[in-house]
Amino acid sequence: MPDIQTQGTEEVHPDVLLVNRAREGDVQAFEKLVKQYDRQVFRIAQHITQNREDAEDVVQDSFLKAYEKLDQFQGNSKFYTWLVRIAVNEALMRLRKRRTGRMVSIDEDVETEEGSMPRDLADWGPDPEQQYSQSELAEILRKTIQGLPPGFRVVFVLRDVEGLSTEETAETLGLSVPAVKSRLLRARLQLRERLSRYFRKDKRNGGAK
Repeated sequence: MPDIQTQGTEEVHPDVLLVNRAREGDVQAFEKLVKQYDRQVFRIAQHITQNREDAEDVVQDSFLKAYEKLDQFQGNSKFYTWLVRIAVNEALMRLRKRRTGRMVSIDEDVETEEGSMPRDLADWGPDPEQQYSQSELAEILRKTIQGLPPGFRVVFVLRDVEGLSTEETAETLGLSVPAVKSRLLRARLQLRERLSRYFRKDKRNGGAK
């Protein structure tokens, strides 16, 4: 049988076929899903927790929980979107445990009406490659993202780092599309301001070596 099956005129995603096989007890099918997405889940978890050990635990806990709850996956969304939602919740739980007495939630930020929003902010960083290597830029961006509030950081990571669509990000986090757009815009503006400030300061100090 081919890997892609159809229902009516719609194709069935290969992930759904693997999930169906895993539900029937095919452990290797689930292992394929793990190998396919473990790096992405780890990146998201590390961005949220800012701790490698916590991120590794989040990956393990997320896949374990996903395996235990496979029957709850309806196939209405992508398996990856469903998995990321589990991982985000696990990562936020880690933050809650670490910050005793202070709850951390994706919904902790106050909602504001932003009006119409640009689809993107083009050229929101200085031309990087003239002065910085890719590894230096990655570290600068990582530290800058780390400074965002958790609610902004999660949205930015899913949308701009991992490349989920606005609709997928909203579905993953249980937010409305306008709320995602609002938080993404504010995250980008904060990052733009912080990066510009960083590069201006670095330029005054003589630039990168």
